[in-house]
Amino acid sequence: MERKIRVLIGKPGLDGHDRGAKVVARALRDAGMEVIYTGLHQTAERIVQAAVQEDVDAIGISILSGAHMTYFPKILRLMKEHGLENVLLFGGGIIPEEDAKKLESMGVGRIFGPGTPLKEIVEYVQTWYRTHRLPYLQKLDRDLRL
Repeated sequence: MERKIRVLIGKPGLDGHDRGAKVVARALRDAGMEVIYTGLHQTAERIVQAAVQEDVDAIGISILSGAHMTYFPKILRLMKEHGLENVLLFGGGIIPEEDAKKLESMGVGRIFGPGTPLKEIVEYVQTWYRTHRLPYLQKLDRDLRL
């Protein structure tokens, strides 16, 4: 039996608009993924701690507040500190293209802007999982059986 992809969706900061995050969460769930939604007003620390506790394959962050150049780097740093380098961090919201490119160069997988087809987001997460996370999990499983 194949393991479901586990995705945590987080809304950091004071932004109270979560419709987009909920729509993406539902699309991922409808595609067969297990989705954990942390709710509004989360800190970077709480998001990463939840990712560790839930043993997720990916973290999706929704930011509309303009704080993306603060939160994404902080989440990446915390992910590294907690050994989550093999977990995808992706995001969406109102993020200028230039900032999105900077974030992607720092290690964020992809930034999806308003109007991105849900199918594109779902396929991105599925493809990343198959090409990056699944081989890591298979190697880990083999190594643990030694």
